[in-house]
Amino acid sequence: MLRFTSILAATLVAGAAIASEDIADQYPQSELYSKPVEFVPHVFSAIGATAPPTYENSGHNNNLSFVVTPEGVVVVNGGASARLAKALHDEIKLITDQPVKLVINENGQGHAVLGNSYWADQGVDILAHDDAIHEVEENGHFILEGMKGYNGDKAEGTRIAVPNLSFSDKYDYELGGVKFEILHLGPAHGPGDTQVWIPEWNTMIAGDIAFHERMPPIFGDTCTSCWIETWETKLEPLNPTYLIPGHGHPTNLAQVRRFTRDYLVDLREKIGAHIDEGGDLGGAYYVDQSNWEMLDTFEELATKNAGRVFEEMEWE
Repeated sequence: MLRFTSILAATLVAGAAIASEDIADQYPQSELYSKPVEFVPHVFSAIGATAPPTYENSGHNNNLSFVVTPEGVVVVNGGASARLAKALHDEIKLITDQPVKLVINENGQGHAVLGNSYWADQGVDILAHDDAIHEVEENGHFILEGMKGYNGDKAEGTRIAVPNLSFSDKYDYELGGVKFEILHLGPAHGPGDTQVWIPEWNTMIAGDIAFHERMPPIFGDTCTSCWIETWETKLEPLNPTYLIPGHGHPTNLAQVRRFTRDYLVDLREKIGAHIDEGGDLGGAYYVDQSNWEMLDTFEELATKNAGRVFEEMEWE
């Protein structure tokens, strides 16, 4: 674990310096934005850009992770396109001869599911939460067309492939003596949020329940009070030592608590005070979020988040 501890310490010290939308492609010889790194023994992640998806980053703006066991590989996230999925598979083949046995989608968003078509063509099982599968079935065409809009020729060969395995609360899986608990801890960032917990290693591939280098996006259907409750009652008791978020570098629980749970609590407190003072939606956009302006995508998301929390809280 010494190697991981060193990497983790460097990540925490560097902070915002390594999390910038202005950082160029870190792995130009590949469609991947960055080369996979073994952050925990046997657990690798190709860290995506913290910027929105673009042609330049090939839609690789989330983390594409995988776990190598003596009997095969488990991949977390299908990737934003078939080509991006193949690029990840090419890297896996450089590390191990073991076949990929399972792909897990962390949610129903494009960068988690659009690469499923590549993995399906390899005969690999694909697992997702029921709500994520519903998202793919209902909105897959629009998700795919959106990716084509920014990705151009890099979208070639991508089609919608619905996961062939599903779960509602928990899916237990064992491969090569490694026990995986695939969890839906509860409502959080979006429908079908999925966490991959490896209790023996105290390691969680957390998906979009946890952020720390970019601002958490709040969608129209996000319940922020539910997200906080899920965090406090389900995530905190697991107390993972090592945590790979959906976006940004691997870190620890305290760091993602600060920039996810604490951010949500702070924003709800600010919006609650605004409502108590008779404030309206227009004024809600201007509540003070300066404590969080160091986060990437702050400019894109801060005012949107404030408006959505106002719309949520005015009916509570």
